Amino acid sequence: MSSSPPKLAVIGGGPAGLMAAEVACTAGIAVDLYEGKGSVGRKFLLAGKGGMNLTHSEPAVDFVQRYGARANEVGHWLDSFDADALRAWAATLGIDTFVGSSGRVFPSDMKAAPLLRSWVHRLREQGVRFHVHHRWLGWNDAGALRFATPIGEQAIGADAVVLALGGGSWPQLGSNGAWQPWLAERGVDIDPLKPSNCGFDIGWSDFLATRHAGAPLKPVVAHWRDAQGNEHARQGECVVTATGIEGSLIYALSATLRDAIARDGQTTLWLDLAPDRPLERLRQDLAKPRGRRSLSEHLRRHAGIGGVKSALLHEVLDQQALNDPAQLAQTIKRLPLTLKRARPLAETISSGGGVRLEALDAHLMVQRLPGVFCAGEMLDWEAPTGGYLLTACMASGRLAGQEAARWLRRSKSGV
Repeated sequence: MSSSPPKLAVIGGGPAGLMAAEVACTAGIAVDLYEGKGSVGRKFLLAGKGGMNLTHSEPAVDFVQRYGARANEVGHWLDSFDADALRAWAATLGIDTFVGSSGRVFPSDMKAAPLLRSWVHRLREQGVRFHVHHRWLGWNDAGALRFATPIGEQAIGADAVVLALGGGSWPQLGSNGAWQPWLAERGVDIDPLKPSNCGFDIGWSDFLATRHAGAPLKPVVAHWRDAQGNEHARQGECVVTATGIEGSLIYALSATLRDAIARDGQTTLWLDLAPDRPLERLRQDLAKPRGRRSLSEHLRRHAGIGGVKSALLHEVLDQQALNDPAQLAQTIKRLPLTLKRARPLAETISSGGGVRLEALDAHLMVQRLPGVFCAGEMLDWEAPTGGYLLTACMASGRLAGQEAARWLRRSKSGV
């Protein structure tokens, strides 16, 4: 038998791929990492533009529940690489972290670039070979990996593969979902990619769209019903857009709202525009005589409603209802918004869908393709923003890299 180390191809230079490369190389595997763009970590750098949110500090039991229907599976990944482990790992790169007031964890300098530079430098020193401008095209008939490169198509062999190709959001950065047909034609079960952490279209009047696009709504409480008809509520902040609504509160609910639209054609979200004012108090205050004051001034003085919130009331109520204190108060506490569709996948923060976890074994190896492992956002899990996405991507990459290394050692030894 050859004494050369087994060769692992990691395809995708995002956090999941980089982590897979790191642990496999540390385990003595020869690692080649292929990236379609001219540099690795492009989406990682973009995510860090407003402050690099690495993970979240909330208790582990609550942390895992952020992954919804996939909490059990993602929880398995996090068993060996959770939020604390991620912070400890960052420290080995010389990156100190701190917990912000929201519980989110950031590098001390709030930047993504220093961490990525240190990480890539360490990987190169460990022996990982980087190949940029290598866009994966699937397999050829002989089972070799096909890549489009600046010098033409190349076929490259590998003893095992970790696919960390991302989902479908921000395709200009490399995550375009082009891998789906190549896996599907080999019998891998894939849930079509769909928007996640996204905004929604409502269809405002021209007045509201032109005058108030970009205006924040805070604080508000969102109310919605799940598939069983049970009502839920959550306080937060969001933003009116030219076509509808987006922002952290909406992103946190996006999977539920998206699935409701897919099921029913549209869905209703209700906003409490004055969460600190009880309904009865609003009724009493708005019933006070207006005198010569305008409705806008009356709303501002007696309900604390102005700007975009006032415009939203005009959007859903006719003049008669606006002049009815009881109906006006009721709408302030429960403004109905009909969400028609999620924003296009290409402009969302992340994506849902992907390679179904049922198509993989417990080690993230594709059951139909021995020696092929998958990690990161190309798998069918999703999570809200707040560090949960990045943590699970890195945890899955770590698991895939470890298990690929084990599989290769067993194959090499003939076990």
